[in-house]
Amino acid sequence: MKCPFCGHSETQVMETRVAEDGEFIRRRRQCASCEKRFTTYERADVSFPAVVKKDGRRIEYERAKLLASMKLALRKRPVSTDRVDAAIERMEEKLLNLGAREVPSARLGELVMRELKKLDKVAYVRFASVYRRFEDIAEFKTLVDEVRR
Repeated sequence: MKCPFCGHSETQVMETRVAEDGEFIRRRRQCASCEKRFTTYERADVSFPAVVKKDGRRIEYERAKLLASMKLALRKRPVSTDRVDAAIERMEEKLLNLGAREVPSARLGELVMRELKKLDKVAYVRFASVYRRFEDIAEFKTLVDEVRR
């Protein structure tokens, strides 16, 4: 495993843990050259369904895109990385359990909103206001009222 800081190819595993749900292995590593520590995750390689965009294009599922959109909504919010990772794991499990070869991007967006609603109400409102493309303040107010209940 290459060090993400200096690129050195020798790293030492300092600690190995199986995730609570047993879906992946978390390893803490230390670089033999710069001695910085970092975490890697080992999981089974599975095929996720292709994502069908609104315009009909089909793209590969990318965990990084999902993570980036969640991080943007959660920016400056008090939600730990572990909780975000767990939310993504739940979404990926649902995608795999669908057993479909393709999934509409709208379905993926709904999964993200459901998880964000559990994690942080402000992040949920942020994401939903962009995802649902609110045109006026009344739509925004309706969403905020829904969250308050």
